[in-house]
Amino acid sequence: MRAEHRVISRRGFLALSAGATAAGLSACSTTERPAAPVRIGPRSPQVAAAERARRGANVRTTAVKLEATEHAVDLGGTQVITWTYGGELPGKEIRVKRGDVLKAELTNALRRPTTIHWHGVALRNDMDGVPVVTQTEVEGGGRFTYEFAVPDAGTYWFHPHVGTQLDTGLYAPLIVEDPDDGYDYDTELVVVLDDWLDGLGRDPDAVLADLRTNGMPMGHEGMPGMGGMPKSELLGGDVGDVTYKHMLANGRTAAAPRTFAAKPGQRVRLRLINAGADTAFRVGVPGVRMTVTHTDGFPVVPRMADTVLLGMGERVDAIITVPNTTVPLLALAEGRDSYAQVIIQSGRPVAAAASGPAAKQLANLSALTVGDVEAAEPVRLPDRTPDVMHRLVLEGPGEKYDWTINGKAYNPEDGLPVRQGQRVRLRFENKSQMFHPMHLHGHTFQVAGRRGARKDTVLVLPGTAVDVDFDADNPGQWLTHCHNVYHGEAGMMTVVSYEE
Repeated sequence: MRAEHRVISRRGFLALSAGATAAGLSACSTTERPAAPVRIGPRSPQVAAAERARRGANVRTTAVKLEATEHAVDLGGTQVITWTYGGELPGKEIRVKRGDVLKAELTNALRRPTTIHWHGVALRNDMDGVPVVTQTEVEGGGRFTYEFAVPDAGTYWFHPHVGTQLDTGLYAPLIVEDPDDGYDYDTELVVVLDDWLDGLGRDPDAVLADLRTNGMPMGHEGMPGMGGMPKSELLGGDVGDVTYKHMLANGRTAAAPRTFAAKPGQRVRLRLINAGADTAFRVGVPGVRMTVTHTDGFPVVPRMADTVLLGMGERVDAIITVPNTTVPLLALAEGRDSYAQVIIQSGRPVAAAASGPAAKQLANLSALTVGDVEAAEPVRLPDRTPDVMHRLVLEGPGEKYDWTINGKAYNPEDGLPVRQGQRVRLRFENKSQMFHPMHLHGHTFQVAGRRGARKDTVLVLPGTAVDVDFDADNPGQWLTHCHNVYHGEAGMMTVVSYEE
């Protein structure tokens, strides 16, 4: 597959990496005007100091090797050639302890440049994997070693941040264990969900190129002469921009699902990850209620639910008690009449096709959303009035599939200025007809309001606004963007920019 990438602006990258030099030059100016603010770049002393503070004494290092490669994979009777980490879909899970240092050596065996972004981790800025903003791309045949402390336990994942590469299969779970966890469950099941293009004769680059050339496909509101697109009341409007051949759970289609062996009465911790590019999933186990315990890695006040909604990039942890019959864990592609599944086998095996009626019943049950949960007391941000607020107006699509923030497409040399130590509020205002899962790199925010959940990705529905607060305690240059891959690559990204 091909993967589109931007031409790197050498001027822009050097500007981000040379904060101290720029500060010295400003001090030598002969003008009387105040010196312009200087960005704290990924190679600044502040970034190094923040990393030292995260590393405890006698810290353990976990070393792994990752190879981005083109490989044949089996989706369950359907063979495809795609991009993977190590020839597996999803890539092999990385599991570390809270406070560990992760040292991951990436070998790029692809014909295109790539990077790795460690989604949700409050890591050092120069390891965040964003071209131009934090690092140069790793060229085909090249290597790069990511090394950083992992400060927070939780369910995370990793993927590229170059063009549409996420929609090729380059992703894998990152599980950060808490030594204090495990007392209330017996085993874990990690489930990575995805929407899959292969089988329709298209690849992600071609899809994006077509959208940019021809605009939106038939059906989006506001586009002349277009009919109705699939919609979802839960998502407040259109469900997506791209048609997918398959929905996958742990790399397999619903017709040939993975099986998880369990015993009746076992308590299973589900770690659910939405790695899709354009699809929100409603997840549940028919006849089995779940107790939601975490969102995006951080604990919440436990809530019972029939199903839970995950936008792209979001994660949810929940505990279920295994019944004495085999049941499917179903992930309904919200509004798309398609689903993925993993079979939890505790009784006699059942045919995968038997899940169809259960999926239709599950679609009629209530779904837990981010507005329904509260952060657990230990992880709530202290009450504080924001020092700065940035308004991010989300709009699109334009005639040529333009998605913008505050009327502008992404420019890495623009940014939303913040300073170390500030309480920052981001106000996401969605003026489009589609939901946007908005993701902030390098931080976990709290959804504003009464004890809102701690998250790094939040769904913003059409015609609504969501406020999120975070403490500016991780210096550098950090992307915030829509985690619909096609929206982001068409312009819906900007930079939260620490300044001196």
